[in-house]
Amino acid sequence: MNKFINGELVETDLSSLENRKLINDDLAPTTVVHRTWGTYNIAALWIGMGVCIPTYMLASGLIAGGMNWWQALMTIGLGNMIVLIPMVLNAHAGTKYGIPFPVLARASFGTTGSNVPALLRAIVACGWFGIQTWIGGQAFNSLIIIILPSWALFSWGPAIGFLLFWGMNVFFIVRGINSIKFLEAYGAPFLLIVGIGLLIWAYVNAGGFGPILNQPSKFTTAGEFWKFFIPSLTGMVGFWATLSLNIPDFTRYAKSQKSQMIGQAIGLPPSMIIFSFIGIAVTSATVLIFGETIWDPVVLLSKFEHPFVVAIALVSLILATLTTNIAANVVSPANDFANLSPKHITFVKGGLITAVVGILMMPWKLLSDYSAYIFGWLVGYSSFLGPIAGILIADYFIFRKQELSVVDLYSPKGIYTYKNGFNFKAIYALAAGVLIALIGLIVPSVRFLYDYAWFVGFAIAFVVYLSLMKK
Repeated sequence: MNKFINGELVETDLSSLENRKLINDDLAPTTVVHRTWGTYNIAALWIGMGVCIPTYMLASGLIAGGMNWWQALMTIGLGNMIVLIPMVLNAHAGTKYGIPFPVLARASFGTTGSNVPALLRAIVACGWFGIQTWIGGQAFNSLIIIILPSWALFSWGPAIGFLLFWGMNVFFIVRGINSIKFLEAYGAPFLLIVGIGLLIWAYVNAGGFGPILNQPSKFTTAGEFWKFFIPSLTGMVGFWATLSLNIPDFTRYAKSQKSQMIGQAIGLPPSMIIFSFIGIAVTSATVLIFGETIWDPVVLLSKFEHPFVVAIALVSLILATLTTNIAANVVSPANDFANLSPKHITFVKGGLITAVVGILMMPWKLLSDYSAYIFGWLVGYSSFLGPIAGILIADYFIFRKQELSVVDLYSPKGIYTYKNGFNFKAIYALAAGVLIALIGLIVPSVRFLYDYAWFVGFAIAFVVYLSLMKK
């Protein structure tokens, strides 16, 4: 039986289930005892995840692509305000019922069908895990070069740095989810200090903010700007499209809906905008100082002449990247993989699967240049995640009006079993959203469908799902 206090779930009796193959300790709903995250904790979580090197590179990539500072900042700010909406909406079920993302997906996709969106999201998370690990690994390699200069001549240095940092991540994965609290407490502040330090360096060496912020846009016509802006905005939304799905993994620990909503609102957009400004300003300054656009902060730090300062900065970067990687790119895929077989796959095993797949996705190729990062990686996977968000929101808020049976979410014979565990109407809606968005990648005349992949996929899947479910 579900028990509620002020409309929030505090206890669920699952002992009556005949078969417990759909539940383990990591997927079970939280109760009032676990609801310890207030507004500050939710905001701190987002600040810890937002203040990261990919955020910096996201902003600097827009500058490298031709935007001036205010165009880049506007694009990032708008994208984060947009993605905050599905973030808060999908978080609602997590807080109300104490369930993680793959369990929420069972309501719309079915108890077995939920593995489809869970695995799609997990694969993207593996890619992000690899990206963050590659960034941290290159910082590790640069740190070794400072200590042992001859290491720079070793061609396998970057690969070894990558594997060393990968091992650090695996260590915290094995320690379990509680290790994240320690990392979140110390990681982001260090990186913020490094960012502010780079900003001061840029200000001093470029002659103040005037020359930095006066760097003109490379677009000579409005048409050129819009051609770059549209997929860039989709990329900004795509940046957090992953977390907009699995945010229940975190908000299931929130004290109330107010805590999760306000915490996300004050934690996500401001931290992204502030740290993005640092990336924008510093990248603009590199044009003035070095005569070239340097969008990778690790490469930039390697050009500094003071080894001690660079070493401190790199250590901070390594710690902060480790923080974000564990929180943003391990928690969700670990739960997603566990959803495949809750009796056999724990959080630790799911995390280890993530770590291995992250290597196989060759993150060094995803970070080969800003175009591959923004328009290939971010926009590309958003075509898969937008439709999932549309289906989850349509099902929970419109079709079910926020009412779920928690026991049935964990029952192989409940109302969410549909046909052999699959709700094929959700699968059809997902396929429709993905395929229509990807048509733009194949047919040049409708390229806008791909450029707006997240938005197009969300809208199509939302409408198709509700149309099919009402029949």
